[in-house]
Formats: sequence, structure tokens, C-alpha cells
Amino acid sequence: MGFVLRLLVNALALYLLTRVYGGVSFAPGADLLSVLIAALVMGIVNALVRPVLLLLSLPVNVLTLGLFTLVVNGVVLWLVAAATALNVAGFGAAVIGAVVLTVISWVLDAAVRALGLEKDQ
Repeated sequence: MGFVLRLLVNALALYLLTRVYGGVSFAPGADLLSVLIAALVMGIVNALVRPVLLLLSLPVNVLTLGLFTLVVNGVVLWLVAAATALNVAGFGAAVIGAVVLTVISWVLDAAVRALGLEKDQ
């Protein structure tokens, strides 16, 4: 998937997350640019910070059969909220929001593939 399309899908997923789940919201007065910046920061954090967190939490992740990844995803969402106009009600809300965001992103990715908007790599 191209960079711009991936950015737009992530931005839409973040926006839909704020509409579906009350624990995550954008700051009052946030506009489209704020949503796009949050999606860009989410991509950067997912590419740079999340692999390090997963590596550091590998023993706990093995013991919990991968369920600790949900906590890592919550930390990633919390970091994005700390750096952007995204607001998270707390750590529990970040973990639940990350799960909901994962489902929304999965559905949007499937829709992009079904519509044929994704270029083969």
C-alpha cells in the first residue's frame, strides 16, 4: 500500500476510533490536519518504538502467550496521545482503544484490498 494511502487509512481509523470509543478523543478544535499528524506520528511510533518495546517485553509476551502485545499496543497509543492532539482517558482506555483501533484498521485494510486500491508489491 502506498505511503499516502496508508496514512489516509490510519487517519480514518483514528478518527473512527474517536467516534466509536469514548475513552479516546481528539482535543476540542482539532481539525483534519491534527488527525493526519496523529496518524503520521502513529506510523512513526509503530515503526521505531513498537519493535523495541516488543523486544524488551519478549519474556513477558512468551509467558502470556502473546497477550502482552495488547499492553504494548496500548503504550503505543498512549505515546501517540502524549505527542499529538489525541486524548486518552487513561492506560486502560489506551489498551481498549488500541484493540478497537486494530479491529477498525483491519476492516479498513480489507476494504482497501477489496476495492482494488492497493498496488501489488
